[in-house]
This record gives sequence, C-alpha cells and structure tokens, in this order.
Amino acid sequence: MRLTNFIVRDAIIPALTTTGKDINPLDTSAVAGVKERAIREMVASLGTAGCFRDGDLEDICRAVLRREQLGTTGIGKTIAIPHSRHPSVERLVGTLALSREGLPFESLDGEPVFVFILLVSPQDRPGDHLRALEAVVRTMRNEDYVRQLRACTTRDEIWNLLENAPGW
Repeated sequence: MRLTNFIVRDAIIPALTTTGKDINPLDTSAVAGVKERAIREMVASLGTAGCFRDGDLEDICRAVLRREQLGTTGIGKTIAIPHSRHPSVERLVGTLALSREGLPFESLDGEPVFVFILLVSPQDRPGDHLRALEAVVRTMRNEDYVRQLRACTTRDEIWNLLENAPGW
C-alpha cells in the first residue's frame, strides 16, 4: 500500500496553524491542548475535502482523541500518526500535515513532531487500517525522505513527493 492510496490530496496541510510556542513540554494540560487543536485542524481538513459529513467532525475528533489517550501516536523521529476507526467513512482516508516549528505531542522519544499523518478508517476494515499504519511507518523510516518532506512548502510539493515515494 502506498500513502497516495489513502491520503486525500485536497486535505494535505503544508503548514499547520496550530502552534506550540511557549508551551512547556512538561505541562501535560498545555500539551494536551496542542494535540487536540492539531487533531481538530487535520480532521477539519478532511471534512472540508468532503471525506465525511460536517455533523461527524466532532465525533471523529473525539474518536481520534480517545485513541490518543490509550497511548501516544507520536512514534518518534519527528513523526506522529493519530488515527481511529469511525462509521462515518466508507473507505480509509488520511491527511498529511506539517508543523514548521514542531509541536509537543508526548512522542515516545520526547521530541517535537513536525510530520503528522492522520488516518480515519471504516470500523469494518481493520486490515486496511493496519496496512496503512504499516505503510506510513515504513515510508517515514527513511530519514532522508522525511527531511525532503519537511522541506516542502506547498500541497503540490508534498503530493509529488508522496507520489514518488518508494513502494514496498
């Protein structure tokens, strides 16, 4: 599976408006607020791209945030993969968002996150969900690729890089 199989081009966010400036990474309440704002921004982007009904936005945000409470999706090396399954989507959808300054996200390595890939999949397709997570991890394991991705400034640049990502 390739990232372009599920990332919605029109939902890509080249620069999140959510910031973590002046946030103490040890202040769990402040970090939780940053995480929630970033997740809401990404879910809203998928909604604007027509991936689900506007009325489902809040419920999808809650589902992703509930998953985040089980354990951070900040996998380290500047990457986070917030995700959830939800009945409002008929197929796996995702977005990629970049943070220019990095956000505190309780990552496993304690470092800020610069690259976010948010996934929402149907509840009845756990295999697609797992394959997508695997594809993200495999692609983002390449530090040179992540560096190139972080250097992108437009949706088109990001999409072109995604299209040319090595396939496995």
